[in-house]
Amino acid sequence: MEYSSLKKIRFSTMQLLAMGFIATIFLGGILLTLPISNTQPIRFIDALFTATSAVCVTGLVTVVPAVQFTVFGKVILLILIQIGGLGVIACVTVFFIILKRKITVRERVIIQESYNLNTLSGIVAFVLKIIKGTFLVEGIGALLFAVVFVPEFGALKGIAYAIFHSVSAFCNAGIDILGDGSFTQYVRNPVINLTTMMLIIAGGIGFTVWNDLIGNFKKVKAKKLVWSKFFTRLSLHSKLAITMTVLLIITGTVFVFALEYDNAKTIGNLSFGEKIMASAFHSVSTRTAGFATVSQDGLTAGSKFLSCILMFIGGSPAGTAGGIKTTTAAMLILTCMTVVYGRRDTECFGRRIPVENFRTGFAVVMLALLFLTAGVTMLTIFEPGKDFLDLLYEAVSAIGTVGLSANLTPSLGFGSKLVVMSLMYVGRIGPITIALVFGGKKNPKEFTRELPEKRIMVG
Repeated sequence: MEYSSLKKIRFSTMQLLAMGFIATIFLGGILLTLPISNTQPIRFIDALFTATSAVCVTGLVTVVPAVQFTVFGKVILLILIQIGGLGVIACVTVFFIILKRKITVRERVIIQESYNLNTLSGIVAFVLKIIKGTFLVEGIGALLFAVVFVPEFGALKGIAYAIFHSVSAFCNAGIDILGDGSFTQYVRNPVINLTTMMLIIAGGIGFTVWNDLIGNFKKVKAKKLVWSKFFTRLSLHSKLAITMTVLLIITGTVFVFALEYDNAKTIGNLSFGEKIMASAFHSVSTRTAGFATVSQDGLTAGSKFLSCILMFIGGSPAGTAGGIKTTTAAMLILTCMTVVYGRRDTECFGRRIPVENFRTGFAVVMLALLFLTAGVTMLTIFEPGKDFLDLLYEAVSAIGTVGLSANLTPSLGFGSKLVVMSLMYVGRIGPITIALVFGGKKNPKEFTRELPEKRIMVG
């Protein structure tokens, strides 16, 4: 297949991703507007906002799902979250497989592009692994949640709550049906805290890392690999994603613990161990999950700013998380270190990262910052009386598809809701995807020109 043909397919992939999410959001908005979905009348903008939040696995809501929606509405919400977490492409692929329809070469290329895979080999098997792994982990999460929810709510309701929150946590959606306080009532409960954190990390680490880890586990089981070589035999992507994830979680936990230690509005009244658990939960949740065990409105300014950084970075690629991604942030940090130490190439774990990788990562960060800046500016126009840090917190939470809010979302006006919805959408499909949809039609080689090189002053 010629390069030019692949570029056309790539552009079609970007269009398909963008339009697929839009179509799912609007269909979800319509379904959530129906009387059968609601216990009381709902405006279409609020139903559409909720659908956007669910499909973009964000968690920001202008209504209280537990009160607003009927059982039917909550089932629709759950389906939207699952579709958003797995991705439209994966769901369509599974639908084709169920119908026993053959996956064409073009469709395989679309799947390859959507998951940033290097080869067409084993594409369908990879998607099936994602689906099976997702349901397995969500099932384990539901069983653990049921330990708490069944005694509290009864068998039927407890199981339903366990399934809903397991899916929401794994998909990094952060939408709950418990009330208007998220998981604040379970701040002292280790089962809820640890289970939720496990699901968030499992979903946010990325499906490609899953695949890599499982492959190495099989090699160890078959005695083709010793445990001491387990980490070193992972791909560079997996090693970078895992390392960065661990570092961010630990760093976030330490700083939140220090900043909130005496804050009576958050963790000040908890025991030492509970403070560590609550701090760790917040650190993990800011990685695009959106659940909260402490009041976000009560956080100190330092914690909110730190949370904005963690939310902007987000999780890892090819998973359920948003943000600019851990590997992108790590690569840019490594490149800065390369410049500081006077080296030529960006190196990591004994490997050299290609310049093309850096250019793409830099573009992702810059585009995300441009969208974020535009969003925050618009929010300050539409919400002139609100605290700027709270508006920034809301905007970063939206574009990072996190879902944490300093109690601001329910009071947003019509214009602000449109802004936040746009940020959630951009954050879910990726800012660079938006750019390629509107500006990636042409083969870049067509514009390559041999021009004289000239340096400019920087720094």
